[in-house]
Amino acid sequence: MNSLFTHNQHWVSRLACVLVMLLTLSSLKGQTGTLPVMHIETQNHQPVTSKIVYIPGTYYIVDSQNPDMNVGSAQSPMPLEIRGRGHSSWKGKKKPYKIKLGEKKPLLGMNKNKHWALLKFYEPTVAGMQLGTIMGMDWTPSTQPLEVVLNGNYLGLYLLTETNRIDKNRLDIYEQPNWNEDENTIPYGWLVEVDNYIENNQISIRENNKWSLRVTYHSPDSLSSAQKDWLVGAFSAMNTAIYDEDKTHSTWEQMIDVDAMARYFIIQEVLDNSDGFHGSFYLHKDRADDAQWVAGPLWDLSCNQRVKTDYTFKMKTSYVFTPHWIGELIKDEDFCRAVRDAWHEFYPHQVQPWMDYIDQHLMLCDQAFEQEKIRWEYTSPETLNERVDNLKSALLANIEWFNDHLPIGQNSSVDDINFDNRQIVKVEYINLAGMRSTRPWRGVNIKVTTYTDGTTSTTKAIIRE
Repeated sequence: MNSLFTHNQHWVSRLACVLVMLLTLSSLKGQTGTLPVMHIETQNHQPVTSKIVYIPGTYYIVDSQNPDMNVGSAQSPMPLEIRGRGHSSWKGKKKPYKIKLGEKKPLLGMNKNKHWALLKFYEPTVAGMQLGTIMGMDWTPSTQPLEVVLNGNYLGLYLLTETNRIDKNRLDIYEQPNWNEDENTIPYGWLVEVDNYIENNQISIRENNKWSLRVTYHSPDSLSSAQKDWLVGAFSAMNTAIYDEDKTHSTWEQMIDVDAMARYFIIQEVLDNSDGFHGSFYLHKDRADDAQWVAGPLWDLSCNQRVKTDYTFKMKTSYVFTPHWIGELIKDEDFCRAVRDAWHEFYPHQVQPWMDYIDQHLMLCDQAFEQEKIRWEYTSPETLNERVDNLKSALLANIEWFNDHLPIGQNSSVDDINFDNRQIVKVEYINLAGMRSTRPWRGVNIKVTTYTDGTTSTTKAIIRE
């Protein structure tokens, strides 16, 4: 009897162990549900192998934490098309994707649109896009983390991201038509990218005696001869003006928005993003009599997380690096003054809120990140908390380095510069209706900062949350 009891107890114990193991394996195979889950099914379960050809399919999003954000359902999925995207990132085991919805949808609280990207989860992307919003860029893509299941295969953690395009809910500027021949409108409504890859929709000019400048045109994306000639002429003129040895009478400032370029430079330096002036360097131009080229929107952000010993564009990288324009711009006193002015709006009072944002938005992903590590066989045991702490430490070190090395221009010395030591007295936000508040309104704000000496500065702030 005792022998039978012991035998049964042994098998019950074995069975319990097996059940625990099965439950554990089950929990490691798929989504955690702690984040929204996007289910995509391609037609006939075709694999996504092309970066050019879209495959038709369906999708639905389940957000168990916020059911109001659900889109479609397993029983009633919504139509989409999907293809690959990226350059070096497409070569990895885990692929990024471009998706085009059958109809415009405001996915996960972001503005309604058809066009989205599923980017690999990367902490500097989340941090950098928020910095773009803080710095008052014209428009910065929003991101939302989610888990993705493609044709029943759990793909792990992604960032659903708004793509750079001209649209009333994205970069809201005039959009020039393709094949335009009208010389009166050709100079307006452009979205282009200074690129580090050779593309078909691209022009190229000689930047200096070391390298060329490749400009990919995204909108319009099909050019008439008149449009292409104008674009070549416009970038040739800007390039010549930027490389003019006389930095005290700069004509490039008539063609390029100095303040926006200064803010773009700060973002790349704080992130220590080598690609900032190397590739994915977007510029846009609206329609107005005095329209200038404006830096942005941001894209493809990274953080080297190294010890910063110089400006990022001067530091070595592991690949052939061509820092377009910035080496000349930083010699210009007007540009350097714009950098210092924009910096004093950010530092130090906006630093901690940015760090808090990074914590709040990235640590939501901790459980999904553990599944991501298992799914893609990460070799590093680092937790997301450790990775976020490392990122924040690197960003804070970059901030302090940059604050100690604000640019002054080639014809000035530190003694010539009156560095702004003013203290902030009050910050107000004014919305488009003219209403004032100490807290920003959702949408477009004018941020008014008042200092101890009675002076004020104004910047645009766009709040999406």
